Amino acid sequence: MRYIWGVDSAAKVTTDLYNCVLKKYGKPAYWGRYLTRVENASEELTKEEVQLLHNSGTKIVPIYNNFSEAIGYDKGRVVAQNATFHAKRIGVPTGTVIFANVERFFNVDKDWIKGYVDVMYKSTYKAGIYHDPIQGEFAAAYCQAVQENKEVAKQLILWSAEPQTGVTKSRQAPAYQPKKPPCIANVWGWQYGRDSATCPIDTNLIDQRLFSQLW
Repeated sequence: MRYIWGVDSAAKVTTDLYNCVLKKYGKPAYWGRYLTRVENASEELTKEEVQLLHNSGTKIVPIYNNFSEAIGYDKGRVVAQNATFHAKRIGVPTGTVIFANVERFFNVDKDWIKGYVDVMYKSTYKAGIYHDPIQGEFAAAYCQAVQENKEVAKQLILWSAEPQTGVTKSRQAPAYQPKKPPCIANVWGWQYGRDSATCPIDTNLIDQRLFSQLW
């Protein structure tokens, strides 16, 4: 299995930022970016960034983070609807994985996960969730959702935030060993390094099966 190196950032991708990553870390095969602007959290992906990244031969990982808890089936549906709306608005093609950003400090329950997955499955996009499988409530809620509906495990792609081994150059990336929830799960992404002091990015490894479903 081949694992592919790339980055994500809350900041806009400018030529300067791209060149910073290129010079200090290596060429990113993909770049995770947020679909909306959230105060003190993320800048919104722009068409100029899309052009810059695609012209540089870098795919995009679309992330939706305009929510602050993950409780309730209906709220899960709403997050999925909003994520797909913003993906369509910016021109994300069908078949792309959209990641909902579930932070470790969020309240999370199984119903929210099921609601999110149900809407994403019926949409033209694939369901993904960025999560912390160690700290917080996600892992327990996810396993409860899978126990009640096995389709959740089949339809959902997970991007793990643990363990944190530190930001590295692409050639020095660790072996692919993300932490996972204690039940069946497609953990195809791993954010292994956070908050680079050199360029404002995080570093990641992803499974080639996920890479093929990026933008």
